[in-house]
Amino acid sequence: MASTPAASTTNLNQQEYLRQTSLIVSGGSLKGTDALGNPFNGFDLSNLRIKFSVKRTDTQTPNTADIRVYNVENQTALDIFLKLSPLRNGVILTNQGVVTLQAGYESNYGVIFQGNIKQIILGRESATDTYIDIIAGDGHLAYNFSVVNQTLAAGSTQSSQIFASVNEMAKLGVTQGNLGNLPTTKLPRGKVMYGDAKNYLRAVGQNTGQTWSIQNGKVTFIPKTSYRAGTAVVLTSKTGLIGTPQQTTTGVNVKCLLNPLIQVGGLIKIDEASVTDFKIDLSQVGSAANIPAALNADGVYYVLVAEYSGDTRGQDWYCTLTCVNQAVTRTPFDSVQVTYGP
Repeated sequence: MASTPAASTTNLNQQEYLRQTSLIVSGGSLKGTDALGNPFNGFDLSNLRIKFSVKRTDTQTPNTADIRVYNVENQTALDIFLKLSPLRNGVILTNQGVVTLQAGYESNYGVIFQGNIKQIILGRESATDTYIDIIAGDGHLAYNFSVVNQTLAAGSTQSSQIFASVNEMAKLGVTQGNLGNLPTTKLPRGKVMYGDAKNYLRAVGQNTGQTWSIQNGKVTFIPKTSYRAGTAVVLTSKTGLIGTPQQTTTGVNVKCLLNPLIQVGGLIKIDEASVTDFKIDLSQVGSAANIPAALNADGVYYVLVAEYSGDTRGQDWYCTLTCVNQAVTRTPFDSVQVTYGP
């Protein structure tokens, strides 16, 4: 396979140490109020033991977070449940609470999840430990409840449809992020928009050859023949790479220390370790299950899925990535073509 031009890279020269975490749960995204409509600033749970599992992808459905906070003071736990629970008397509220989770290290720290609280559970894990479980979805409210009711004039572009959809989503806390390279083709006649905002975003993505998703409360478009703007994160044993990346039928699986710089739709560069080849199953000769994803000679890969897991009082503090070759290969279904600037 021919090599491709090297992407610009970000390399953290210092080793990762001294973990940092921040967990803030706050009022509803509509008015900055609690579920009862009272002014509310939120709770900072950063100093307690926190376990979390976050999954982010470039698909249209919201990213998810499952967070457990231990031994919250009883009255505080009750306040969180009463003020931020998305259910009241069996009715789903439209001003659900918001959770913001930041994690990393002293030298590399940032947001790994921000989204609407979908469920709060109070429980006890043992005779001595209580917990609050917070289940959240990134842009969950806007994705499920935003409706567009607007007419676009003749001469409008694909961007106009995105702006109309995002304007409705903004009422439920989701704003505009990266829009990629949208065509400037104009509509020959007016267009009536009435329906779920996500359906119009999906249509624009299909018509323009882009994927779209909500990333930390922002609508993000990424061309299928490119990647998210920014630099590739270099992974070595000194910057957090754990073990050896593994080739599979769907991509390359990579494990590293938790790194908020790694973004879905962005690039990583495996700078020192070779990828372990996929092992075929001789009992399924000719099966698609025996076709491995293409590797990249330069070690540069596009991040399809990023899963963050952590425990502030335990061992877990990792990113588990599913990546694909960022260059054109013999298996384009499992790869992403990259376009470079001049």
